[in-house]
Amino acid sequence: MTYLIRDAVPADLPDIRDIYNDAVLNTTAIWNEQPVDLGNRQAWFDARQAQQYPILVAVDAAGDVLGYSSFGDWRPFEGFRHTVEHSVYIRADQRGNGLGPKLMEALIERARGCGKHVMVAAIESGNAASVRLHERLGFTLNGTLPQVGVKFGRWLDLTFMQLILNPGAEPNH
Repeated sequence: MTYLIRDAVPADLPDIRDIYNDAVLNTTAIWNEQPVDLGNRQAWFDARQAQQYPILVAVDAAGDVLGYSSFGDWRPFEGFRHTVEHSVYIRADQRGNGLGPKLMEALIERARGCGKHVMVAAIESGNAASVRLHERLGFTLNGTLPQVGVKFGRWLDLTFMQLILNPGAEPNH
């Protein structure tokens, strides 16, 4: 399969919205229960742009979005300014084709490039494929919070993993 990973542009937002909404409606990857509209994804896009945080898309030769990845602040306190939490979502008919690792690798490089120190993954504990992906990329398991979420009428556990992006780096101000 031929694809290109590039920065998202506003024209990608309908495809991004559709991928997001599929995950909302059919998976436990996102713990929201209601689909979002284009205005929601535009506000999310604008917020990432304002923070100078990337949204990357994998697109096919026709320009259709096959998946996307992004990161944002992990917590809204100054002491956490060097830590980001990421997300990666692949269109349902493209899962298992190797796009997730490629989008993650590009995102990790962007995080390193903007001086971030740690990337956090918060994964629904039953999502073994996502846990394995993160392990292959060097993330370490840091713990699980049992029954902190609910979706589809059942309790969900949350697994935290992290990748230290710049081991040995001193904090900058």
